[in-house]
Amino acid sequence: MATGQASTKPPDANEYGGDEISALVLDPGYSTTRAGFAGEDVPKAIVPSFHGLIPSESTPKHAKQLFGDNSINIPLPRISISNVMSKEGTVEDWDTAANLWEYAITSRLTNTKPTPLASNGLNDPNEDITMEGVEEQEKPLGENPLLMTETGWNAGKDREKGIEIAMENWGCPAFWLARNGVLAAFASGKPTALVVDLGASTIAITPVHDGLILKKAVTRSPLAGNFVSNQLRLLFASSQPPIPITPHYLVASKTAVDAGTPAQATYRTFAPGTEPHPSFRQFQEERVLTEFKESVVNVWTGPGRLGGHSQQGGTNIDVAKQHPGKPFEMPDGWNQMFPALDRYRAIEGIFDHKMALSDASNPPPSPGQTITALISSSLSQVDIDLRPHLLGNIVITGASSWFAGFTDRLQQELQAAYPGVRVRMVASGQMVERKFGSWIGGSILASLGTFHQLWISKKEYEEHGSGIVEKRCK
Repeated sequence: MATGQASTKPPDANEYGGDEISALVLDPGYSTTRAGFAGEDVPKAIVPSFHGLIPSESTPKHAKQLFGDNSINIPLPRISISNVMSKEGTVEDWDTAANLWEYAITSRLTNTKPTPLASNGLNDPNEDITMEGVEEQEKPLGENPLLMTETGWNAGKDREKGIEIAMENWGCPAFWLARNGVLAAFASGKPTALVVDLGASTIAITPVHDGLILKKAVTRSPLAGNFVSNQLRLLFASSQPPIPITPHYLVASKTAVDAGTPAQATYRTFAPGTEPHPSFRQFQEERVLTEFKESVVNVWTGPGRLGGHSQQGGTNIDVAKQHPGKPFEMPDGWNQMFPALDRYRAIEGIFDHKMALSDASNPPPSPGQTITALISSSLSQVDIDLRPHLLGNIVITGASSWFAGFTDRLQQELQAAYPGVRVRMVASGQMVERKFGSWIGGSILASLGTFHQLWISKKEYEEHGSGIVEKRCK
């Protein structure tokens, strides 16, 4: 396919179905993939980015793929769990990712439309059957433009792969690729903002100015939701006695027990050769840790850091020990009142690297990986006159930002780092808006009538090739 400059002629709205058929918004992430129609408040399809694999007896090199919560949480014989995304938030397995995204879209939003019987050529008595064009009619998104999100550090070859899947595999009439930091700012009504996105695998700091990211100033680190989960594993392992993490699928029945006493449960066993792969247990343990994070873990809100000194002359650790604990019950019935210090300690490493737990498999984070250091590093790479405006418009997004006390603590950290500047947070008080910020921004953007002129049409793709996405989607 030839490459060249994109056409400047405004596209015809009829190419994209006009106002009759809504565009689709696809927002892939490390934990989940969100999909839905533009103009709606929340995505209708929320599918895990993890997928199950069951090895085939006849062809060992090929495995059956399983998508969706209902499939990947069942302990089928020898099932293993993988993720299509890397821990950097970019696609690692493109073939499986395309299948998973198509499942997310077609399972809840659209259906692959077969060729009408009256026009498939099979009932014509005196004419040769022609299959030309049938494949095009059967493509799942032949009538839906697609807006897809990406990270601020997505590589050029990955951007081109995205439009190739949309156009070649799915038959989309139009396509657009948008940075998720820009969309999160757009969802908050901020053309210029500093977007702090705490996902499952990464914290990303994205400065946005007049609707465009300042790419050189984007910073990121792995101290996000999965880091907190690892901190909890280390905390449980170091407890006396160690706290076991028993996933739901292993519990056949249980009896209520007093706090701190051993569990009285009947555990499920598997016949030799039918046990789920260790990756399946790891995935199921993560679900238990997510429940724990959502109900027990809190952010220390000061004053000062958890490892610092209190205003009364002692340490903040001593102060935290006096705070009330929170109870939690494991799937097998074991339960305990977890002290406040443990609840604060699990997430403190995001703000203070010295307080992070570590072992041989989990090295301590560096000072530059903490969220305050990431923001400072990002701001140091933007124009000095823009910094106060960004600090006054900090957009908080991502499911891992929902910890109680997070925004208050970040406000204190940044106000201490920039005492002469007014620091202002924009953090939605509704979980769905915080969790799906970039998808909501894409939903708003793709539903605007003025956005029709920005779509990359199928004709433009055929004329200029996949390289057009680099020229058009800045």
